[in-house]
Amino acid sequence: MTRMFRSMSKSGMAAALHWSGANAFIGSSAGRVQPFVLGFHSVVPDPRAHAGRAIPANLISIGMLERQLDWIGQRYRFITLDELGAQIESGAPFSRPAAAVTFDDGYAGVYHHALPLLKRKGIPAGMFVVTESIGRTQLQIQDKLYLLLSHVVPALRHSESRFLELFDGKRIRLRQGIRPGSMHDIGGLMRQLFTTLPQQTLLRVVAALETVSHIEDKEYPDLHAMDWEMVSALDRSGMIIGSHTQTHALLTIEKPDRVVNQLAGSARTLELKLGKPVSHFAYPDGRFNPEVVSAVARAGYRWAYTTCTHRDPLHPSLTIPRTLLWEDACLDIFRRFSSNLMSCHASGVISWLTSCKQSHDSEVSAAPLSSAQPAPDASSADSNGILRRSMFS
Repeated sequence: MTRMFRSMSKSGMAAALHWSGANAFIGSSAGRVQPFVLGFHSVVPDPRAHAGRAIPANLISIGMLERQLDWIGQRYRFITLDELGAQIESGAPFSRPAAAVTFDDGYAGVYHHALPLLKRKGIPAGMFVVTESIGRTQLQIQDKLYLLLSHVVPALRHSESRFLELFDGKRIRLRQGIRPGSMHDIGGLMRQLFTTLPQQTLLRVVAALETVSHIEDKEYPDLHAMDWEMVSALDRSGMIIGSHTQTHALLTIEKPDRVVNQLAGSARTLELKLGKPVSHFAYPDGRFNPEVVSAVARAGYRWAYTTCTHRDPLHPSLTIPRTLLWEDACLDIFRRFSSNLMSCHASGVISWLTSCKQSHDSEVSAAPLSSAQPAPDASSADSNGILRRSMFS
């Protein structure tokens, strides 16, 4: 019932904004930065086949991806990330609305499903890869965490006390506690843990969950990352390859030396594998603050991409806004593609209405999980992505 109400609300609001003309007005007032930069994650034939087996907001079907790109192509000129960056640096206005397509995390589905579609339509794109996940058959950490929670929480009968006891036994304690209702909201619980824990601690959480339930990575082939030959094939096809850090660590909650290693290490690996400089970077979960942006600049990146409209006035080229889309992002109550909803995404109205919930100042929020002794630096940890939720997604 809640999902249906949300769908009705967003469809009705989008229609009202579109037909009243408020869509364009609010988008203009919100200072929507052109061009329209899109972000996707995993491309699959049919997300329904992944129900309960993958983070819903990380999935988009081949058909929906084509539908969204066709809508954009009728209204925008597709450009490469290099063209986008050069235009932003020049400060010159775009002669007509432009759009750029990006993919995060390096899922193999981009190679198998998105690349043929993009080549057929002549659409340029960019891919931000988590370098230490490439060529491995292990699940990326966001998928592992989501699947483990999907198994463990029901096994513990959705009991918060039993869940907390599991971590107490591993010398990991929750200081802020579990948010109300989280034991019946796997996605929300995953996001709470994922966005507040330094990655070393998060890996210990995964290990604790694995004492209750075990996930066989080989049983989820559609969630595997690309190998280096696939990445090279994307590069040869003209797709721009950028960095998404070494292990998808959220840089605003990591120590400064680890931030430096994540940025420099991923760029060095890509340059060695591809034989060319790496100029583009995407912040994991779009999280940045002045210190992180400065570290990105020092690492030698020319352009960096976020997931909101907040800009660093000193580094506008390193805080380029993106809009993240997925299978249900533009569906109405009847699960049909809604041009009105797509228009609201493109104009920036949805970003303006939902607003960014992240803090982009210099303060790092204290992690709600702590331990007596930090774990060794897990430089070979798997990559991770994020479940992004709003009333419009």
